[in-house]
Amino acid sequence: MKVGITFDLKSEYLKMGYSEEEAAEFDKEDTIDSIENTLQKLGYQTERIGNVKQLAKSLVDGKKWDIVFNICEGMYGIGREAQVPALLDAWNIPYVFSNPLVLSLTLHKAMTKRVLRDAHIPTPDFFVVNDVSDVDKITLKFPLFAKPLAEGTGKGINANSIITDTNQLKEVCNDLLIKFKQPVLVERFLSGREFTVGVVGTGDNAQCTGVMEIILNSKAEKDVYSYTNKDEYVERVSYTLANGEIAKACEKVALDSWKILECEDGGRVDVRCDDNGIPNFIEVNPLAGMHPIHSDLPMLSGFNGIDYEHLMKLIMDSAIKKVKF
Repeated sequence: MKVGITFDLKSEYLKMGYSEEEAAEFDKEDTIDSIENTLQKLGYQTERIGNVKQLAKSLVDGKKWDIVFNICEGMYGIGREAQVPALLDAWNIPYVFSNPLVLSLTLHKAMTKRVLRDAHIPTPDFFVVNDVSDVDKITLKFPLFAKPLAEGTGKGINANSIITDTNQLKEVCNDLLIKFKQPVLVERFLSGREFTVGVVGTGDNAQCTGVMEIILNSKAEKDVYSYTNKDEYVERVSYTLANGEIAKACEKVALDSWKILECEDGGRVDVRCDDNGIPNFIEVNPLAGMHPIHSDLPMLSGFNGIDYEHLMKLIMDSAIKKVKF
């Protein structure tokens, strides 16, 4: 079986003049090497395709693959993560991970929370700021938390993201609106423990690969899993496999959310506890990082005895099960 691999290579974007933060979600060469080498170990033939523009050219040139392993994040628009699967749908080529609807929905953090809130999944109350004047309409009680509506990898999150008064809220929202050119999600700040939950499979076949607690040390920006804390995680963050009742509670929130949102094949769900210790949905990553050592999904799965090759096999098995060749 021939597997194409679509990806955004970080070095290519840096050469085009984008900053480290702008290219933060994109992959390094060693991640693509690991994915390709592991797919080959699993018995697949592979071909590197590249980003959405390179995919489009290949499709027009008549190239085809039995299935495409897609980790493209895209650069522009709320549908940036959905561009590759939408193209592949147009050419009737199966792919790994979620479909365009899921990837567009879950990139929009507020819409995702609305869907899950309707299904009674616990998630902090929130408000979307489209203009700094919207801050005057917010009735949520402080402390609050502000972040870009449609970013990942902690982009736009730092120590100032925890908001304690209206003046700070206006300042932070204004800065985020200008810098990221998109709305700002303002939600009630949750003071409890933070976890990320690995998931593989689709629908009723979805299963948890592990629950990992994120513990910030004395060198970290306090109380936020920020862009800098993620980037410098070796010095700032400790990770440990959660177990017991808290792990079960996080797993339930994650799996319920995964199934309601109809995510596919593999990814992560981020969870944080409120003042009463109840796990709340924060966000979902249906295109999780796949570096075998540094990315959260392989890391937490490894803590739970699922090595990188086994994780990749579970993801591929799920993707192939969805389609009829």
